[in-house]
Amino acid sequence: MRTLITGVAGFIGSNLAMRLLKRGDTVYGVDSMNDYYSVSLKESRLARFADHPNFRFQKLDISDRDAVAGLFRENHFDSVMNLAAQAGVRYSLENPHAYVDANLVGFVNLLEGCRHSKVGHFVFASSSSVYGANSKQPFSEHDNVDHPVSLYAATKKANELLAHSYAHLFGLSCTGLRFFTVYGPWGRPDMALFLFTKGILEGKPIPVFNRGQMVRDFTYIDDIVEGVVRVIDHPAMPDPAWSGDRPDPATSRAPYRIFNIGNSSPVALMHYIRVLEKELGRKAILDLLPMQDGDVPSTVADVHELDAAVGFKPSTPVEVGISRFVKWYREYYTA
Repeated sequence: MRTLITGVAGFIGSNLAMRLLKRGDTVYGVDSMNDYYSVSLKESRLARFADHPNFRFQKLDISDRDAVAGLFRENHFDSVMNLAAQAGVRYSLENPHAYVDANLVGFVNLLEGCRHSKVGHFVFASSSSVYGANSKQPFSEHDNVDHPVSLYAATKKANELLAHSYAHLFGLSCTGLRFFTVYGPWGRPDMALFLFTKGILEGKPIPVFNRGQMVRDFTYIDDIVEGVVRVIDHPAMPDPAWSGDRPDPATSRAPYRIFNIGNSSPVALMHYIRVLEKELGRKAILDLLPMQDGDVPSTVADVHELDAAVGFKPSTPVEVGISRFVKWYREYYTA
């Protein structure tokens, strides 16, 4: 299979590329290599497979309409996995236009490329953040998600709507994946585990929001990648049972599906920190802070639909995942 991965120098993108290359696929990766966080970390991720004979990389910003059109004009892809996005809930309060450019303009550019070049399956990263103000848990794909509490979440919800319109109008098979708090080796420096590890090793206070009263469905990177690969291999199909009288947000009479990918084993933030302290052999200095704008106190994934469709559900416990992250962190930063 020939797969385009956007955001290939990112946390999930680079790990996905590695997995697809190992099974013999051809991977064409693009990334803007922006400086939202360490460019050198992105370069290190790419270096792991940069010389692989089945890998090709192009520096490209998906918000550049002409560049994206040229990419699809010059290449044929069996599937496209869109992981290029401006990430981060809190940063969306500071720089909203970055989210419009990458998450909306860039997304439409990719849909247009897929449409005109007859791509077999367009898969894209959504987010657990789309559940927004919903309080019924675990979060289900069948629930209404019309109340986002951050611009980032709103752009991800918009991605799902845009993809559905292309599935309906042009028969483009589209699958959206709502990721739940991904962590692990090669992760993003702006995410909690990275920030906590750095702070604890440096003896500095770590920011703990909502004074630690947070619950997250922490999902290990290898589980995310396994789920993504299985979904890529199963293009979305129309649901013959779908009814406009009782519209199901997770499916459609168009070739469109939405799946949660989460560990479905919620973990208290303070337990997460205690496990990290044990792995590092040091105590954390906690800076207990109030809830941040755009954040939510708890996330829990219902993954029955994913399991039923592709026969997989994440299961790596945080004790295992954090241990692997710490090992990687110490090796990469010689900490």
